[in-house]
Amino acid sequence: MSDSRLTLHELEAVLAVARRASFRRAAIDLNVSTTALSSTIAKLEATLQTRLFNRTTRSVSLTEAGSSYLEQVEPALQALRGALETVRSHNAEPAGVIRINAFASAARTALLPLVLEFADRYPRVQIDLVTEERLVDVVAEGFDLGVRASNLIPNDMIAIPLGQTQRYAVVGTPLYFSKHGEPQNPADLMRHECLRIRLPNGAIYPWYFEQAGEVLRLDVEGRFTVDEPGVAKAIVQANVALGLFLEQEVQAEVDAGDLQRVLQDWTPPRDEMCLYYPNRRNPSAALKAFTDLARENLQRCPPPG
Repeated sequence: MSDSRLTLHELEAVLAVARRASFRRAAIDLNVSTTALSSTIAKLEATLQTRLFNRTTRSVSLTEAGSSYLEQVEPALQALRGALETVRSHNAEPAGVIRINAFASAARTALLPLVLEFADRYPRVQIDLVTEERLVDVVAEGFDLGVRASNLIPNDMIAIPLGQTQRYAVVGTPLYFSKHGEPQNPADLMRHECLRIRLPNGAIYPWYFEQAGEVLRLDVEGRFTVDEPGVAKAIVQANVALGLFLEQEVQAEVDAGDLQRVLQDWTPPRDEMCLYYPNRRNPSAALKAFTDLARENLQRCPPPG
């Protein structure tokens, strides 16, 4: 068999498995069964008469030949995608799939209204929204768009503000404060039980405060260390610790009186939330429609300041 028989479908399969290092996760991305994907890769390896992946029961990784092959094929694949997107952009109505990566809190608040409005306007477009707390390379991992605070967006990306700034809130329950008192300044937190948040890279997130240009960083102390906002909120609601959250994650509980906010003078608005994406010469009709709607919303409701 010769390489001329290779298909775009097979090349996309190689890229997906390499990106995810997992047949199961790659199959989900491609919307095919794991068995079908494995068969596609096996047929491609037979065509090339070369093994592209090392497979064990626990891991999948590119072979040396596979890495070399992908390094040479991926630019061509990107060009083919661009050609296809150019053709699709002439469709009267946007269609296809848009993949978006965002922090969960940003997806719930800053992004969701835009997604729902877009879905109502363009019913033929599917939205694949992946929420995770780690920072990802949206290009390398196959996303069309990302949502992050402006300070976390690479300089070579195009960014569109979503009209929402990022602000943190220190909260506890009324019962906690009745027992332990309220901190009057950040230094007082060192005498309180504070919930520590572990970042995806394993580091503990420091608590930052700012007032009149003065910025403070505190490495708070506490018995509880967690890595998921829902669990963190449950611990704080159990009256045993103070927590630092994005304002939108706890606003409903504060409004209901279940949580009480402190140190507001030390937690001013910080970086705004933005939609971002790489510069593409020929974006798909669906992607162009989504970014156009984001800009339209920005004109209707410009960000504060």
